[in-house]
Amino acid sequence: MTDVKTKVEVAEKVETALKTPTEKYKNLLLILVGLITVSVAGYFYYQYTLDESNKEAQNAIYPAVYYFEQDSLDKALKGDGKSLGLVDIAETYSGTKTAKLAHFYTGVIYLKQAKFEDAISQLKEFSSNDKLIQARAYALTGDAYMELEKYDEASSYYLKASDYKPNEQFTPVYLMKLATAYESSKENKKASDTYDIILTKYPKSPELNDAKKYKARVDALTE
Repeated sequence: MTDVKTKVEVAEKVETALKTPTEKYKNLLLILVGLITVSVAGYFYYQYTLDESNKEAQNAIYPAVYYFEQDSLDKALKGDGKSLGLVDIAETYSGTKTAKLAHFYTGVIYLKQAKFEDAISQLKEFSSNDKLIQARAYALTGDAYMELEKYDEASSYYLKASDYKPNEQFTPVYLMKLATAYESSKENKKASDTYDIILTKYPKSPELNDAKKYKARVDALTE
């Protein structure tokens, strides 16, 4: 009888041991499901508020872009007292597509004003799926690094520009900049290879004749 009783007790303890974690983790799972539900709801609310903020930002940026196009750079950056400037738009509507565009325009202005470090900082805040503007941002960042005589960094960004969704119109321009950066850092072989890309892949581009001429020059230096 004692053995039977002992076995029953052991069985009950095992069953209890098996049930207890289940109940414990069941509660934990309920908490996790609740947290996930809250997170999903929070995500959609964030996207909604972000869309609303972006609509506001789009309206806010029009005057700044107008001043930019009129070459009134200070008003474009700081506003005119009635409308926000690009700097405030980027901060006020941070995270929106329009704020990123404000960073792009600000970077261009700083580049024009020879504030190259500031230009780089602003342009790096910009990102877009647009095949033209994103590549342009990379190239402008390369331009700023070239002005600072940081040729390795410049070539890195020109390479990004030329590799980003290549097209007949702008890619040869970026490749010319890339080759120039390579030449500036005495990487003549890389420069020659870059000119070759223009000759072989973009034979109808306006940069073709310059690419031929500069390739001949750089090849002569490496002989």
